[in-house]
Amino acid sequence: MTTNFFERQRNLRRMSFRLVLLFALAVLVIVIVVNAVVLFAFGALSRGQDASRIAGIVIVTSLGTIGAIGLATLYRMATLRGGGGRVARELGGDRVPDDTTDPQLRRLRNVVEEIAIASGVPVPEIYVLQHESAINAFAAGWSTSDAAVAVTRGALDSLNRDELQGVIAHEFSHVVNGDMRLNIRLIGLLFGILFLAVAGETILRAGAFTRSRDERSGGNPLPLVGIALIVAGYAGVLIGRIIKASVSRKREYLADASAVQYTRQPMGIAGALKKIAGLPTGSGLNSPKTEEVAHMLFGTGSKKRQSLFATHPPLADRIKALDPTFDPAQLAQLSQQWAQSPPNGLREDAALGLTPPTAQPRTTPQPSAAQPSAAQPSAAQPSAAQASTAQASAAQASTAQASAAQASAAQAAAGAAPTSGTAAAQSGRVGAGEAVVARVAAPDEASFHRATSLLQRLPDELLARARSVDQVVPLVLGLLVSADAGVSARQRADLTALVGPGLTDAAFAEAARLAGLDPLLRLPLAEIAFPALRYRSWPHQQAVLQAVQALVVADGRISTFEYCFSALLHSELYQAMHPPPHWHSASRTLARSREEVVTLLSVLADSEPAFRAGLAVALADEQKQRVYERRPAVALEPVWHVLRELRPRDKEQLIRAAVTVIDHDQAMTVDEMELLRTICGLLHCPLPPLASAVAGGHNP
Repeated sequence: MTTNFFERQRNLRRMSFRLVLLFALAVLVIVIVVNAVVLFAFGALSRGQDASRIAGIVIVTSLGTIGAIGLATLYRMATLRGGGGRVARELGGDRVPDDTTDPQLRRLRNVVEEIAIASGVPVPEIYVLQHESAINAFAAGWSTSDAAVAVTRGALDSLNRDELQGVIAHEFSHVVNGDMRLNIRLIGLLFGILFLAVAGETILRAGAFTRSRDERSGGNPLPLVGIALIVAGYAGVLIGRIIKASVSRKREYLADASAVQYTRQPMGIAGALKKIAGLPTGSGLNSPKTEEVAHMLFGTGSKKRQSLFATHPPLADRIKALDPTFDPAQLAQLSQQWAQSPPNGLREDAALGLTPPTAQPRTTPQPSAAQPSAAQPSAAQPSAAQASTAQASAAQASTAQASAAQASAAQAAAGAAPTSGTAAAQSGRVGAGEAVVARVAAPDEASFHRATSLLQRLPDELLARARSVDQVVPLVLGLLVSADAGVSARQRADLTALVGPGLTDAAFAEAARLAGLDPLLRLPLAEIAFPALRYRSWPHQQAVLQAVQALVVADGRISTFEYCFSALLHSELYQAMHPPPHWHSASRTLARSREEVVTLLSVLADSEPAFRAGLAVALADEQKQRVYERRPAVALEPVWHVLRELRPRDKEQLIRAAVTVIDHDQAMTVDEMELLRTICGLLHCPLPPLASAVAGGHNP
């Protein structure tokens, strides 16, 4: 990929602006069509008509048309305030249960959590479209805090783990790059245009009931008005399809490339695309809302042949971009094979060694897409002997890819110390800021394996409680209970006063079970637990936030972990309930945010030279005017609402300055890495976990 996250954000802003212009153009065309037909229906175009009468009709018709489109758009936007989960439920999606024992759903949850941690974003809600037998998926939401990822039952049944990883990684590209927000805006805008066609059909039917009476009284203009609205509405829909095609096609190639960057497995996502092309169900959905969400799907969603205004590039072109050796003639052969023996994802997993034996202990690293287990056939031993003929092609491709990455993947998943090339921010020192900026929203294979390793080091029973809506609150509170007896006594008293003895006892019981947990795993565990809190009511969420605050301030100081924990929790819960405005556009500059920038650098700096170095990057003209004063992390609270408004290029410069401060002593501690990831998360610039977070040390 040739552009970094911030350049993609700038491109996305330009695309959003073009979207508004195209929508305005569509509305203008619709207004002209409706006006022309209304003027004709009322005979206002005949000679000798009063100009003021014509102007009055045009004004009333234009205002009525624009008002109808605007109100319909606002209504649809309002119905989508529930975020990605609302979209998934509208398409018939069922949320994946917390305590599911279904092997397909457990595999799906594991893949989503791995990629979420590798991406540095909150774990999204997970849905399955149970009644859709085609292979498809989508990500939806206003922000990472209310995002949802949904896959069809056909995807779960037909895709092996490698392919499912590729599909989910593709969708996460839309999550981290902000495409979801543009996609959900499109739903609202196009609904407003389509509303006119629905209104026209209603008016046309109403005109039919009064036709005979009006024929006797000189004619009825309602049918003409209805026809005008239908024509205008469907003309708008055509323009909408052009808009969706122009917005979506290029981004699908980008998301495919991002999925390969995540997993280093072009054969995984290519295999999923081949199955879409080779199976009769393809990617077509049965939902009546398919047209509305077509632009955000992994596949086209349509059961019709590729059209001029399709939202996705042709499948053969997408496969060719991932696998240059691909010959489209292969699809006919694969289609014949799968007609005789349909692909089964779980059976392919077993043949590829991607499913660990049931007796295998939890502490043993689970094989992943690029980390074969001992049972997996090597490149020299194709899996065709163990899999059906229909599965052989995908198995051989995945095995070959896995063999190439085996050594590095095994090292990463085992928690080995990072190599010198893994994270320049911790090794090279020169250009550390540039290296971290390049990593924002750009997880790679190493990030994925670090995330996998973190998850594998967490016991199953702990993960189960973190995912459970009923058990997550004691776990979250238990993470903040101090090991100091005096502090924990004050915490118990404060917590009992707030939530009662029952929940307090449960939280302290969790704290006892968490006592031996590696500190490096505490924040990742919290990030896995946060999504379960979304399913509690807002009053319950507020009570949890108050309890967290009480635990944090009980000793009169706030540690870096406590601040990161509470800030991320508050941000995720608040934004899930109160998404940012629909048309919010960041436009603030560093020059207009001087005090907030200085505060941030003062919190990060442990010496005046480090502070000055960061200031030279962010605000060079302020170096001589500012006095260094070390500030605690809590001083950051007032700055976030300002710094979130920074333009992409200014956020890029601010992160570069922050890394310059942290890296000034040429040692990045665990606390500094957690704070840096929190800063990036709160600025909506997700940063993957850094290498030493798996190495197990406090310094790289």
